[in-house]
Amino acid sequence: SRMEFVHDSFRALVSNSRFSCVGAKAALGSGSYRVGLYDTLGSPEAAAGLARDLFWFVEEQERLDGQFSTFVASFVEPTAADEAAFERLLWEQLQLLHEEDRRYHCWDPSVSPDPEDTEFAFSFAGRAFFVVGLHPASSRFARRFAWPTLVFNAHYQFDRLREEGRYLRMQEVIRSREIELQGTLNPNLGDFGVRSEARQYSGRPAEADWRCPFHAGGADGATTEEDTGK
Repeated sequence: SRMEFVHDSFRALVSNSRFSCVGAKAALGSGSYRVGLYDTLGSPEAAAGLARDLFWFVEEQERLDGQFSTFVASFVEPTAADEAAFERLLWEQLQLLHEEDRRYHCWDPSVSPDPEDTEFAFSFAGRAFFVVGLHPASSRFARRFAWPTLVFNAHYQFDRLREEGRYLRMQEVIRSREIELQGTLNPNLGDFGVRSEARQYSGRPAEADWRCPFHAGGADGATTEEDTGK
């Protein structure tokens, strides 16, 4: 099936010996991940399907084996886009996903809903996630994948590594592997609490004055002037 083809392709990318993210390797190695395939990145239809699947993943996640578990959402379309177009669609998809989610869940209180805040992280079903975007036109080799893809990594897993004193070592390994593969680190990289992680989601090297287009809605469903773009 198409899903199996995309899944096998993703496994091939991550299992390559030179792939830099050891967390993703750990999740795939232990089988503690789930995948979904949706039609069009940035569409309401994809948001509805992804919301359903990601909710079930959140419910199941803590029962999955391994130190890392992750949800991988791939999209059939668009097949060709530049980095700026992918970034726009990524945030459109996260905005639509949030609109589905906010009807039922509050933002994870451990992180900020403001993408300009250094404590920002995306939240779904009350759980903070770090989102990694992959697509065919990425300038970062480790994020270059034939299908537009959003990988959802729960923050609590990184927090647990910090508590165990293992986070910095993992970060060092990933960054050294990235330099070996790419020759440079992504200029967007920054530690949580130092710089908003929103700059890292798409993988595009963001300008210094880049502003994230995402807005978290109020619990009462009211829109603000900021939400409406005024």
